[in-house]
Amino acid sequence: MRYDFDKMTDRRGTGSLKWDVPERELPMWVADMDFEAAPEIREALHRRVEHGVFGYNVVTRDWYEAYQGWWGRRHHLEMEQDWLVFCTGVVPAISSAVRKLTTVGENVLVQTPVYNIFFNSIRNNGRNILESPLVYDGGEYSIDFGDLEEKLADPQTTLMLLCNPHNPVGKIWDRETLARIGELCARHHVLVLSDEIHCDLTDPGYEYVPFAAVSDVCRDNSVTCLAPTKAFNLAGLQTAAVMVPNPVIRHKLERGLNTDEVAEPNSFAVGAAVAAFREGEPWLEELREYLAENKCCVRRFMEEHLPEIRVVPSQATYLLWLDCGSLTEDAGELTGFIRQDSGLYLTEGEEYGACGKRFIRLNPACPRGRLQEGLERLKTSLERWRRL
Repeated sequence: MRYDFDKMTDRRGTGSLKWDVPERELPMWVADMDFEAAPEIREALHRRVEHGVFGYNVVTRDWYEAYQGWWGRRHHLEMEQDWLVFCTGVVPAISSAVRKLTTVGENVLVQTPVYNIFFNSIRNNGRNILESPLVYDGGEYSIDFGDLEEKLADPQTTLMLLCNPHNPVGKIWDRETLARIGELCARHHVLVLSDEIHCDLTDPGYEYVPFAAVSDVCRDNSVTCLAPTKAFNLAGLQTAAVMVPNPVIRHKLERGLNTDEVAEPNSFAVGAAVAAFREGEPWLEELREYLAENKCCVRRFMEEHLPEIRVVPSQATYLLWLDCGSLTEDAGELTGFIRQDSGLYLTEGEEYGACGKRFIRLNPACPRGRLQEGLERLKTSLERWRRL
């Protein structure tokens, strides 16, 4: 491989959220990779640093062109420049959208188990969380469309947060499923906000479908959050985009982003995104291969050493959703025990909704040697758990 994903970079002492833990602990929780950014991106940032002046910044034309080129080339979505609005992050964009596009006391629908920060963006803004749980058949997840339509039909429901691909279960929603969601939301006057931050982290051989590319109905009744930050490990640079084809919705959201002061780039946000989308593709292709093998390593390890834990099939994201129902109905208690026992820091599934109570989310996006250490710690802790 051209790029070295086995390199063990020490992230302690760098202000890392993930690694701000005691020395003995090994964090595999938050969705943050332990790989250094692509050399092409680092070189672009070095050039910007060497310039030496870091005043106020604007969004340059090449930023728009980089997004347009990437989504047109890789995801078959032709977007117009006017559709794009810069934002400092997907989470700020979601929170702004909730504030600007809904009213206090209205329902915002989510499909649980789902990215836990969705709950914060809804609850912190005085809206009601309305869950439409995904159906888990012991192997895979699907949508209960009867339940979904019933809840969309509630006049108090005005916004749906769609996770595409879905975090934490790693599901790629197909075109037919997305079309059906779009039709139901339009029928019941519910706007769709599609969080597509994980879209470039599909397994080799798999592609995601942008919600806005499915139909005119989906395009005109949606807000899409995009970013290079998850795929290229740039979350700390605070760079993202909101794509809104509908001019009326776009005007409202743009006003919301500016009111919340999250629509202006720092000195590195634009250049990093441009470098990622223009020059980072070879790095990303090798990363996807490496991540897919890491996910396979976890599955093989579980089958051989921890058969009680079922790894839910995943075609997207680098995260893995582990069904621990054969061991416990309270995975929160289990993750607490594991962290205290071996120092392995995982995420309890209940953070993603009550239906995730028997699950654990594991992040294997790290050098393979570190992943192997984490799996061995997990095995050791579960052996002690069984004895207790």
